[in-house]
Amino acid sequence: MRARAAAPDLWQDPNRAREVTRRLARDEAIVARVERLAGVLDDAAVLLDLAAEESDSRAAAEVVADLGSVEADLEELERESLFFGEHDDRAAVFSVHAGAGGVDAADWADMLLRMYLRFLERRGFEVEVDEVFPAEEAGIRSATLTVRGEHAYGVLEGERGVHRLVRISPFDSNARRHTSFAGVDVIPEVEMAEVEIDPDDLRIETFRSQGHGGQSVNTTDSAVRITHLPTGIVAGCQVERSQMQNRARAMALLASRLADRLRQEHQEALEEIRGEQGEAAWGRQIRSYVLQPYQMVKDLRTDVEVGNVQGVLDGDLDRFVDGYLHWRRARQEQSRRG
Repeated sequence: MRARAAAPDLWQDPNRAREVTRRLARDEAIVARVERLAGVLDDAAVLLDLAAEESDSRAAAEVVADLGSVEADLEELERESLFFGEHDDRAAVFSVHAGAGGVDAADWADMLLRMYLRFLERRGFEVEVDEVFPAEEAGIRSATLTVRGEHAYGVLEGERGVHRLVRISPFDSNARRHTSFAGVDVIPEVEMAEVEIDPDDLRIETFRSQGHGGQSVNTTDSAVRITHLPTGIVAGCQVERSQMQNRARAMALLASRLADRLRQEHQEALEEIRGEQGEAAWGRQIRSYVLQPYQMVKDLRTDVEVGNVQGVLDGDLDRFVDGYLHWRRARQEQSRRG
């Protein structure tokens, strides 16, 4: 990492440069913390031996009490161990889209977008809004964000899947209870050089940016949508000021989605060899948010439950993120033993 940070062409790509320097600073801080804790523990061992030789129970008790101060550092290091995934340190391309449920689903997708934006703001992540497509009546059809920061993909990976909402519909004149669904997709961002794309395989379209109104809405056809014809994968961007910027960002999103497709195909091939018939992550409902007839948010993988639904919808997702990370590590350890 130090060699990458010292490369003379590092700052030709500012986003990559910031990511490299951030990761280097984090890694050096972890090493320094481990070295400091090792020193504290060595000193404590010596002092305990001296206290035992002199039968000084008071001094021994003071050493043990002082060791309590390192507990927080040990917990933080233990949390770092949860980020073992190959792509955990990458930026994340994060998408939300409405599923089954009509206008309620579109409104639910908008609620999820707001929830995640609040969560990401609280956690100090850098967020770029690449695309937002409003729905016809209320809410959104879809939205795509790029999230950068410490362990961005590792933190968000567990949110991939189908999210289910049960509530009294504000769009039902009879005030009946409705169930609606929205999907979340999370993939690691890749550098363009990591994916080979034939320009002849692309269909590039331009259109006028959509938005909720205001002075910043584009009045030119600067938004760009790129379709990869062999796979049908689509990526777009509409929030930059120029068509060139939107096109560059759409190409970057397309590269990440193509790389993710290759990873999925590789995983499916391995599962076929092993004879596994597990469902794809996208098709699995991962979390229920119930507002009626009781209030509860429950993750169906980790069994983490929270009764304060409004707090969750306001971005308090830490328990679900930590629960998933521990669940993921437990599955990995079980797989190794099996």
